[in-house]
Amino acid sequence: MDNRIAQSLSTFGTITLEGLNAKAAMLERLDNKYIVPADRLYPAFAAFADHFDVLEIGGKRSFVYETEYHDDAVAQSYRDHHQGRRKRCKIRVRTYVDAGFSYLEVKLKDLRNVTVKKRLKIDQTKVGLSRDALAFIDDCHVEMYGTPLARSLKPVITMRYARITLVARDGGERMTIDTNLAFHSQAMERRAAADHFILETKSARGNGLADRILRGQHLHPTKQCSKFCIGMAALGMVERHNRFLPALRKLQVFEQPLLRREACSMAA
Repeated sequence: MDNRIAQSLSTFGTITLEGLNAKAAMLERLDNKYIVPADRLYPAFAAFADHFDVLEIGGKRSFVYETEYHDDAVAQSYRDHHQGRRKRCKIRVRTYVDAGFSYLEVKLKDLRNVTVKKRLKIDQTKVGLSRDALAFIDDCHVEMYGTPLARSLKPVITMRYARITLVARDGGERMTIDTNLAFHSQAMERRAAADHFILETKSARGNGLADRILRGQHLHPTKQCSKFCIGMAALGMVERHNRFLPALRKLQVFEQPLLRREACSMAA
């Protein structure tokens, strides 16, 4: 973790994972995402420290996440996001690298445009999605939209990043701060600018205390800031990505080199 971030976080109170889940699991929420350069983020930490605690596990306050996204052969999940469809579904396997466990996560949008996330703990040592995992995905889709997903899914991209989680002391709200984003497919790899952060506020109405603090720092949400969609565009997995250009530009993604993965080169 960056020394300036560690120094800023040293002023925060702490909360355990159990405390977070009791106060602000936020499986149904309205989200706002902000792309913030480091020099604009550090001044906001002082205000956050007055109202938020930082998640701490085993003495650590920053945790590595690795997320594998699944889509079909025509990238329907990506296309639904790019076209702004209200009825859409995102499938991912998220591995909490420091803790050593994984969840299958199904993210959907309800008629109120609220994000609903369903989770199933899985064994990520197995290759691909198991029959039980696929049944869970269809059950989630039926519950939300009345029909199964009915798509042949495969891993398309993986991303890795470090995450800090802040939880409002009054409960019902949290915020994540992601940095060191790296995207890769089977063949290619690309990073976002190292000195940029993605902040995501999660609250019941989408206008929580964190949003008010950020507005006070003259920081405003970045629309269409899905890390999945940014990664698909960054790696050249899709032709159309104009909807996500503002986020891609703010993260300076296309200014970073697109690298061929060593494993792919060795196989060749």
